[in-house]
Amino acid sequence: MTAFLERTHILVGDEGLEKLKQANVFVAGLGGVGSYVVEALARSGISKLTIVDNDTVNQSNINRQLPALNSTIGKPKTRVIEHRVKDINPDCQLTVIENFLRSENIDDYLLGQKYDYIADCIDSLNSKVGLVEAAYNHGLNIISSMGAGGKLDPTRIEVTDLFKTHECPLAKMMRSRLRRRGIKKGIKAVFSSEIPQRPLPPEPTDSGRPRSVVGSISFIPSIFGLTMAGVIINDILNAE
Repeated sequence: MTAFLERTHILVGDEGLEKLKQANVFVAGLGGVGSYVVEALARSGISKLTIVDNDTVNQSNINRQLPALNSTIGKPKTRVIEHRVKDINPDCQLTVIENFLRSENIDDYLLGQKYDYIADCIDSLNSKVGLVEAAYNHGLNIISSMGAGGKLDPTRIEVTDLFKTHECPLAKMMRSRLRRRGIKKGIKAVFSSEIPQRPLPPEPTDSGRPRSVVGSISFIPSIFGLTMAGVIINDILNAE
């Protein structure tokens, strides 16, 4: 047993550690939510991880994202997280995908390995719906993060079926799009029942499309991510 897992072993025993060691988890999105998912999974002893993101660290990420430091601005989030995971558990087998998930490549990535769990921490609605739909259709375990922006109350964060969520604009759009694809239940989600604060008025972006800037704070996205990791770890431990 690796020394850093001694305290984990007290809780889960030999069998639990072996289950975690053998588990393979796919984490899409390494922002305020996904970075904490990866952190908790790595520290739990999960030894096979695929991490997916095509973004670089910028200064506005520092208030909430694990890879974001003044020293990492401009660096790919995948590479910062890869270095961090290897520093936690050098034996972890990491697959790094520095790419944007699209409908035409999602299946290739999901079916490239046998995954025990998929963690959806993506911001882009189209990619998010595509990932959830693909995982559902392939019978893969998935948990999806709903909107963590515009929220301040940590006591309102819950885990439920996506189709039982409420007070979350992102979840509402997800439910609508998935229903049109024939999916009406069976997607685990982390969400907050707090009514979100309004974003700033839309402003032009580099792509030319106006985009609203949503407020965020240090602890809400991290709680989302750690909650997702907790669900994944417990489901792996309880799997037959």
